Amino acid sequence: MLIDGLPLEAPAAPLNDLLRIGLDAKADEVALVSAERSMSWRVLEEEAERLAGGYRGLGLEPGDRIASLMPNRLDLLVHYLACFKAGLVATPLNYRYTHREIDHALEVSGAKALLAHEERGEDVGESRLAGQLPINLQWPRDFDPLLESEPLPEHPPSDPADPAAIFFTSGSTGPAKGVTHTRSSLRWMIASAAAAFELDGDDVFLPGSSMSHIGSFLWALSMLSVGGRVVVARTFDSHELLPLLREQRPTVMAMIPAALLALVRDHDLQPHDFDSLRICRCGSDKVSTELLHEFAAVAGFPIVEGYGMTEVGLATLNPPSGVVKQGSIGRPISGFSIALRGEGGEPVEAEAVGRIFIRTPARMAGYWEAPEATAEVLREDWIDSGDLARADSDGYLWFFGRKKQVIVHDGSNISPYEVEGALVEHPAIDLAGAVGVHDEVHGENVRAYVTLREGAERPSAAELIVHCRERIGYKAPEEILFLEEMPLNPTGKIDRVGLKKMAEDHLHPHGLA
Repeated sequence: MLIDGLPLEAPAAPLNDLLRIGLDAKADEVALVSAERSMSWRVLEEEAERLAGGYRGLGLEPGDRIASLMPNRLDLLVHYLACFKAGLVATPLNYRYTHREIDHALEVSGAKALLAHEERGEDVGESRLAGQLPINLQWPRDFDPLLESEPLPEHPPSDPADPAAIFFTSGSTGPAKGVTHTRSSLRWMIASAAAAFELDGDDVFLPGSSMSHIGSFLWALSMLSVGGRVVVARTFDSHELLPLLREQRPTVMAMIPAALLALVRDHDLQPHDFDSLRICRCGSDKVSTELLHEFAAVAGFPIVEGYGMTEVGLATLNPPSGVVKQGSIGRPISGFSIALRGEGGEPVEAEAVGRIFIRTPARMAGYWEAPEATAEVLREDWIDSGDLARADSDGYLWFFGRKKQVIVHDGSNISPYEVEGALVEHPAIDLAGAVGVHDEVHGENVRAYVTLREGAERPSAAELIVHCRERIGYKAPEEILFLEEMPLNPTGKIDRVGLKKMAEDHLHPHGLA
């Protein structure tokens, strides 16, 4: 089945002039704001130009990779814009990386410089490679003086195919790979996201997740590209987000499910706190039915779900001005086509589960210095996502899971998301993760790991299994294990790879009932 999004006429502005609309229309109005400070369009442009000059003055040349280990700060966006202007390849590292993961990213990318927040000094110090880099910058100590540098007399010449950014995958299917986006693919990605959210210069966007990941990186740049204001959340708890919602009155917000659920359940949340929003997008992991219901009850409008991946950015979205189907990841956005294919590459019919293939000019160039890994997923104009979905007769997609994480029980495919969704509907369950465990008779049995809500009375495993059977029938887990803490991967998603290893190693936590 082939589903096409609307055509996209042109990419966003050149990366070295991404702020042009805001600069021309309202240079002295606020472009960026956080709980600490704000920056006008004029100041943002000037600081990015000066930082670009400062980076080049350190000896960095166009094409050099500069890694960043930074939390959300206004200066992180200044850094990205400076990289675009100087021809450097921005290489964001997950802020939760340990020293081993830092080393892996530095080795893969061949970074020449590292910008790291001062509070990460211990891990940077333990890194085997960070100390060997030609340039090590600590924020803010070494960063602030660079903002006093002379701007570049002119931006270096660039080719649309030149690399502009390297993002690392979450490592859910193996060691993290360096997803390489070009100056062209980023411009198309930004334009597609802006069109999907129907953004304009009157919007105020609150990206409620890390701007070191493709999601909030993209949300922020898309908003800036059309002249709208970006609200930068330094952390993603209610103490940070509620004041920003009340004071900045964003019109668009995007969050990951775990953080949004915590916000919705916060005792200080008031019904009017979401009044300014016209869209709340939630994604990067499965959005539970429970969260869909709880958000709609508080906000008075539904969550807008979508689907994307580091390799292409945002690919699908429930249309903000169209029909929102709860539980669906929506339709392909402008500039995207999606094909659902069977095991042999043949198209599947409506309502049948197939593998997601994506065609878009926003597609990555490949994995950095990894031609074999690149060849495994790129097919002419298409990229094989490795994910499964079905499409209804209206062209709306329904996510089924990653091909490698689907549980095959008695020949039937079971999505871990369905199992997890049923479990978290129980009032005592906070988080749930489901994996397949090898079984000689059935192929795989479903094992689920759960954590309890604070203050909840612990149900028995048998009670939870019955609860699931009432909702999903034969897909209910055969085993349920209780954990004190759910393992999460570096992007904050449930670490199903870790749970699978736990299951394979027979590491049975205490509390199997």
